[in-house]
Amino acid sequence: MKEQNTAVKPLGIPYGMMNFVAIREDNYYYVDKTRFIEKIENSNRYFFFIRPRRFGKSLTMSMLHHYYDINAADKFERLYGDLSIGKNPTPNRNKYLVMNLNFAVINADLGNYRSSMDAHCNTRFNSFCDQYAAYLPVGIKEELNKKNGCVEQLDYLYEECSKAGQKIYLFIDEYDHFTNNILSDATREKEYRKETHGTGYLRTFFDTIKSGTYSSIERVFITGVSPVTLDDLTSGFNIGTNYSLAYGFNEMVGFTEEEVREMLTYYSQHYEFHHTVDELIEIMKPYYDNYCFAKQAYGETTMYNSNMVLSFMYKYLDNRCRIPDTMLDDNIRVDYNKLRMLIRKDKEFAHDASVIQTLVSQGFVTGEIKEGFPAEDIAKDNNFISLLYYFGLVTIGGRYQGDTKFIIPNEVVREQIFSYLLDTYSDNDLTYDDYDIRKKEQLMAYCGDFKPFFQFIADSIYTFASQRDRQKGESFVHGFTLALTSMCRFYRPISELDNQNGYADIFLRPRQEIYDDMDHSYIIELKYLNSKATDAQVASSIEQAKAQVCCYADTVNAKEQIGTTTLHKVYVVYRGVEMVACEELVE
Repeated sequence: MKEQNTAVKPLGIPYGMMNFVAIREDNYYYVDKTRFIEKIENSNRYFFFIRPRRFGKSLTMSMLHHYYDINAADKFERLYGDLSIGKNPTPNRNKYLVMNLNFAVINADLGNYRSSMDAHCNTRFNSFCDQYAAYLPVGIKEELNKKNGCVEQLDYLYEECSKAGQKIYLFIDEYDHFTNNILSDATREKEYRKETHGTGYLRTFFDTIKSGTYSSIERVFITGVSPVTLDDLTSGFNIGTNYSLAYGFNEMVGFTEEEVREMLTYYSQHYEFHHTVDELIEIMKPYYDNYCFAKQAYGETTMYNSNMVLSFMYKYLDNRCRIPDTMLDDNIRVDYNKLRMLIRKDKEFAHDASVIQTLVSQGFVTGEIKEGFPAEDIAKDNNFISLLYYFGLVTIGGRYQGDTKFIIPNEVVREQIFSYLLDTYSDNDLTYDDYDIRKKEQLMAYCGDFKPFFQFIADSIYTFASQRDRQKGESFVHGFTLALTSMCRFYRPISELDNQNGYADIFLRPRQEIYDDMDHSYIIELKYLNSKATDAQVASSIEQAKAQVCCYADTVNAKEQIGTTTLHKVYVVYRGVEMVACEELVE
């Protein structure tokens, strides 16, 4: 790849990096979030913060860790000097003995998690004693290891630190990691409740942290992806404040569009880009943007998933500044696969799945965000919607009839949700030949032959629809069609609920930024009639579909997005779960 400025080696892309020191010392690009340090310091000393996975939480903790670490005082200028906080440091900088726990490494199995938790904490506690030996009593490490388990060891450590006149800043990353895994198995909820209530081990550990705040634990910063454990542990640690929904912290993790533009501009000065910054933003935005984490911030700013952006940037530069073949980061895919197991309480489309079905068919769901809820209430409407929100599967999309409106934030998440829906049907033996379906996709994109692809969808709907799905009618047919079209690599399906003008059910927007030689795009008007509809009603529905697909085809929005492709106006009509029409309107 030809560099425009060979005199200065460009900073590296910190994709997957969570170590703040490595990013700063090894010359990687860093989006400055240090302006939030003062905000955190002025907040409750016991700080809870929930965000979706791979959004930058761990890097934020690492940045805070080294800012407050008493052992890192001599590195302050090197690490923070040119950042926002370096110009206006707070009085508490480099003041604490930092204790860092990462619950992501704890075995999620209830039968082993106590021993795994003890092992992790023992390792971290011993490292703590080594790192701060100059500030702690002689022999503290040896005495620590005589204590039995993490609860006794933490109790001993904070008391010894208090005697030595030292203050602890405790960080806990992914405090709910094992909880989310355990709750994916509904049969184990009683065991989970036992450990988080009464004298359960996890409950006792948080009780001990609370006790430590009366002694040497001066500050606590805890992150996770779900408020479930937080609520179950409330009386075990009821002094913490959940800032996840706070307006002032909406932009603390993830990237604003301004930050993404700044990054793109920087790299465009070092590499020979094939796109302008505006063009790249237009390509990235539908896939990575549109998260809102505070109701008051809606309409002001949206957040990009930082991990997705960095993944794209890495691929783009590595691909000689060409758009990567896939906009989805495989690591995100793995995370959502794990999440799917938590969401689905059984193999049927039960209550939980009906929320997903409504989201897909209606384009939004409504409710209110709960700051916390116990595990046994996870399936209640607002709780389940809140869970989807905290996991990043839905985001704030305004108000609707007095409630908060929740929408799918972007195309990456949409693909994961549709994949989830298709997987539920695979339990009913929905399978297809990958090679065969790819050929059907190619025929549609390059030859203008759409019928084989939509016949495959129709056959799948007819063959694999359960009686319950048949009763759902239009929402099932529309949702299933959207799910399968979203799997087609040549198109980004946009439903009528996205384009706001109510004409077409699905616009298959060509992905010419990747497949610049494809020739065909489609507007699909999808009509549904119940299984008892007469032939006359079917004929009337076809005429309505023709009028509507023409109306949408004339809109400027469609014309701007078809690129160099030929736009086909297609109407598809179902009577029950049987497709009775699939034709192109030729004028």
